[in-house]
Amino acid sequence: MQTVTMSMSSATDWIVRCRDWLDERGKGAWIAAIVAGFIVFWPIGLGLLLYMIGSKRMGKGWGRRNRQTVSGATGNAAFDSYRAETLKRLEEERDAFMSFLDELRQAKDRAEFDQFMARRNGSGTNAA
Repeated sequence: MQTVTMSMSSATDWIVRCRDWLDERGKGAWIAAIVAGFIVFWPIGLGLLLYMIGSKRMGKGWGRRNRQTVSGATGNAAFDSYRAETLKRLEEERDAFMSFLDELRQAKDRAEFDQFMARRNGSGTNAA
């Protein structure tokens, strides 16, 4: 039977790579790792939780990368203009589609009401 040995530096490197991988994916990945740790063996989950608390990785603002928000300017005037025009066009298309859906709902409601009235009037005349 062959045993696998891992030197202390390679274990540390592996842990650092795992930490960096989880950091790239944000809080959700850390939470999933903690939950998985509790499921596999509770001391692992507890250790991850204590590490997250001790390293202040779950503090306010952690995980926010240096990226612009969708509404913020990127500094490239051509791109910002293109993005503004595209967002305006998409909003107009959304409004037109919502209007179309409202018209469809009204037409369906009208058809169902007309059908109900026809059925009601039809059965009322048969009874008389």
